[in-house]
Amino acid sequence: MILGVDSGSRTVAEAERLLHSVVEALGLPSGVIGCTHFVRTGALPHVACSVTLEGDAGGDADLSLLPEGVSVALGEHRTGPDADGAALAAAEHAAGRSGRIVLFPGRDELTGTLAVGEIIARSAVERVVVLAQVEEPDADTAVVTNDHVRPEWRDGVLTLVTMPASGGRLTPAEIPNPTPCCADHA
Repeated sequence: MILGVDSGSRTVAEAERLLHSVVEALGLPSGVIGCTHFVRTGALPHVACSVTLEGDAGGDADLSLLPEGVSVALGEHRTGPDADGAALAAAEHAAGRSGRIVLFPGRDELTGTLAVGEIIARSAVERVVVLAQVEEPDADTAVVTNDHVRPEWRDGVLTLVTMPASGGRLTPAEIPNPTPCCADHA
């Protein structure tokens, strides 16, 4: 079962903090899959979250433990002003159509420089692709993770999108701490 949560987060970083607080509040194990989703519900576009509740945890989840002000969608249950965003995030996660995956099994093992094959073997990542390339990289191609790996759902497959880096290596397409647009001339 997939739990959708939404507090109207305006940034990905804010949504990631919400996701971590939800996982902690519910006492979920470290191997859960938790995502952020860009949603257009309510007055403004924002970032909602989803997290997998394994087995019977969905029916047994004590949603009163969630941080104050968080809207929820769990199955047919909806609460809060941003419940539509929570429901959309849960539906996208369940279908594997979209979602930026923040929490996943093996995430903590993906540090330093690893071969594509190691990333797939050590984690829930099922596929590695390179931006603007049709062919997938060889299993021995090095990926400089920058200790920041955020795969995404693509056609139901946990996919890490990478881009070329120096020395024939790859690096995740999402970089940690990106410079905001217009930061150098605002």
